Amino acid sequence: MSEVSTQKTTTTLSTSSETKKSFLNKIGYGFLYLILGAFAVIQIYPLIWLVFFSLKTNQEVFGQSPFSLPQDPQWINYTKAWTAGNIGLYFFNSVWITVLSVVLTILLASFVTFAVTRMHWKLSGLVLGLFLVAYMIPLHSTIIPLFNMFNNAGLIDHPASIVLSYTAFNLPLTIMILLGFYKTFPREIEEAAVMDGCSIHRIFFQITLPMTLPVLSTTAIINMIYNWNEFVFVNTFISSDKFKTLTVGINNFVGQYLTDWGAIGATLVISIIPVLLVFLFLSDKIVEGMAAGSVKG
Repeated sequence: MSEVSTQKTTTTLSTSSETKKSFLNKIGYGFLYLILGAFAVIQIYPLIWLVFFSLKTNQEVFGQSPFSLPQDPQWINYTKAWTAGNIGLYFFNSVWITVLSVVLTILLASFVTFAVTRMHWKLSGLVLGLFLVAYMIPLHSTIIPLFNMFNNAGLIDHPASIVLSYTAFNLPLTIMILLGFYKTFPREIEEAAVMDGCSIHRIFFQITLPMTLPVLSTTAIINMIYNWNEFVFVNTFISSDKFKTLTVGINNFVGQYLTDWGAIGATLVISIIPVLLVFLFLSDKIVEGMAAGSVKG
């Protein structure tokens, strides 16, 4: 009888202990979710504030609290931004310049990474080091040399100067991400293709490149966000309206005596939407590509 009672007591104590731990875990998770929720609100609120800002008049912007809601939402600000501000043309320029730069960056980075990791030549380590060292060069220190070079080549006020600059500055980071994936990529697949008589070009374009799509999607998203938001190169190398992008086109609403702040807010909202949509729908691809590109131990 004593043994039975002892077992019952032990069971009761273990059950109460587990219940207490479960309760404490729920409290801990509750505090964690509360903190994460607060951080989420802090991160999302600037976007909400920008939407409200884009629906205000200049009088509301300066005459009311920045946290106040628009009394009479000025949806005309978006129409004004798209038509009078020429935002439609700038939006189109941002799209094709970004897409072209991303495609060139991915192709060239894939060529370099494939050559360094798959081909045996004496200067491969030096070439890789030169590409990676370029990642440490500050962007603003290259503005004057690039301007002189593009001016001598007749590429000032030409979109080629922007595409070349984006491609060059995104190459080091893209190569770094691809390098980790290529080092873990099994060579047996490529060796089997060689045994079947595949040329080096067919191996790269039909086997290696398609199998690197997860990490390529990650680099494409990262490069797209950088190119879409870039301001310095466009503002320095482009002067005519027909080649300007969204980030520079906002200046159209800044006048000498009057600035249309509502239209500026509407332009900013329009410029944010594509990046926000890409991040929301493809954020899983970023994590997947980063994991695929990490070096396995």
